Amino acid sequence: MIDPRALRMFLAVCRANSISGGARLLNISQPSVSSAIAQLEQAVGALLFERSRTGISLTAEGEMLLRRAETVDSVLREAEAEMRLARNGVTGPLRVGGTPGALVSLLPAAVRQLEDRMGRFALHVVERADHDLATLLRTGEIELAFVTTGIEAPPDDLEEITFSQDPFALIVGRRNDHLPAELSLSDMSAMRWVLPEARGAFRRQIDALFMAAGVPVPQDAIRCDSLLTTKAIVRGSSRVTILPMQVASAELSIGVLRAINIKESTFPRSIGIRRMAGGRLSRLGEALLDMLIHSSSL
Repeated sequence: MIDPRALRMFLAVCRANSISGGARLLNISQPSVSSAIAQLEQAVGALLFERSRTGISLTAEGEMLLRRAETVDSVLREAEAEMRLARNGVTGPLRVGGTPGALVSLLPAAVRQLEDRMGRFALHVVERADHDLATLLRTGEIELAFVTTGIEAPPDDLEEITFSQDPFALIVGRRNDHLPAELSLSDMSAMRWVLPEARGAFRRQIDALFMAAGVPVPQDAIRCDSLLTTKAIVRGSSRVTILPMQVASAELSIGVLRAINIKESTFPRSIGIRRMAGGRLSRLGEALLDMLIHSSSL
């Protein structure tokens, strides 16, 4: 049986990159940490660190234990937070992450439903790229990741659920009022663009639209992952972008932006969540997932 206290010391040593640094983080003596690490190595039957003058490096077994230690640490911290909030009549906290477009498309409506059902709750939201979200799920930093789905099969330890589809459109500002209601990307070689920077599923789908049109992705585009900034640039200039319709719905509804059909946009963007396969969610996490499932358009 692994001693939870030894696991906590192990995690501190990993974060500080040295035995002495881990002791300082925990405000305990270095011999105490060294002894705990030795006992931990004996308990698991493997060497966890390679020690050198420059610090420590984890063995393969150490890497495996680090992932588990991070998960345990996250669970304990969340338990403390839940108890503290519960004493004040607040449900949570629920920590979720997502890519900007997926969060905008799914989370606001879910929050409105949560407010009706759960009353007071604590929700923490972070925006990250796809590969970072997988790491946050595995370490327990988030329970749910809002992402573009259907691009590739998720890893075996992650489960993917699709809730909605949202077509791509060419999004333009008032300076492009002269453009028709439908265009092919092959007719737009003279256009100046704002396109996503992060090399995730969202960017791959947009790149696929250019490939379907048989035209290269613009090299002189402004690369921007902030949806707010992207829409502001397009609204105030002659530049154009490609976004899912729902992502730009607020600006489209008041006429400051306009959506133009793209002839090559024959596949919709699918959005949903990823979570740890077989993992348990918090009460608030279960409620949010249930709302997404029951309001799903698919």
